[in-house]
Amino acid sequence: MPGGSVISFNCVDSSLSSLKNCQSYINTGMDIATSVALDLVENCNDVEEVNGMKSVMLEYAAMDRELNHYMQAVQDTVHQIKQDKPEDIPDLKDLVKKKFTTLESKNSDSDLRRNEKFVHFMEQLKRMREQFGLQSTTDANEAIEQIDEDIAVTQSQMNFCCPITQMEMQKPVRNKICGHNYEETAILKIIQHREHQKKKARCPKIGCSHLDVKRSDLEPDEALKRAIESQNKQSRTVH
Repeated sequence: MPGGSVISFNCVDSSLSSLKNCQSYINTGMDIATSVALDLVENCNDVEEVNGMKSVMLEYAAMDRELNHYMQAVQDTVHQIKQDKPEDIPDLKDLVKKKFTTLESKNSDSDLRRNEKFVHFMEQLKRMREQFGLQSTTDANEAIEQIDEDIAVTQSQMNFCCPITQMEMQKPVRNKICGHNYEETAILKIIQHREHQKKKARCPKIGCSHLDVKRSDLEPDEALKRAIESQNKQSRTVH
């Protein structure tokens, strides 16, 4: 800008990149906590220890929210400065702090429970308990039902075969939109094939009306995978 100070945001961009790496560590921690909780349900169903993992997940969700708010505050500040083009270099630290404080002032516990990985954690926990014929605590049931009252599926109703391959699933994924399961490689091949044809992929489950299955709709179904593995172990023990 003529007569003004030139502001370089290279260091800011580098810092944001580092923060995003930190966020990936948080996501990894949440994945590990989910796996540990499912192990606890499968092996002993210790309610106190499982609730402990739930608390860990909420702590991770709080860290993730704080990190998101800080990155948003930095990005908003940079955008503001680029737009205003001030003659003098402003106090970036102070501007970011003010925006961050404003974002944090709107925090609520419900934010944490809406965290995508926490929602997934609660869904998987319930599915795991159901598939192993275990009872959830009243508090846990109420929390899960607030997320989605329609995800309940008993073990006797669960079909371990992929609707595409008609074979037992080795790496099942769940469609977040319609709730159906598929073998991961099989559904990805269908999606890729339809993409080449410039067409949408419909859910291959007979009777399902979902006509646009996307990669982003698919999530690993760890609870179903463990239920399949458990059944196979029991079958080997019997024989």
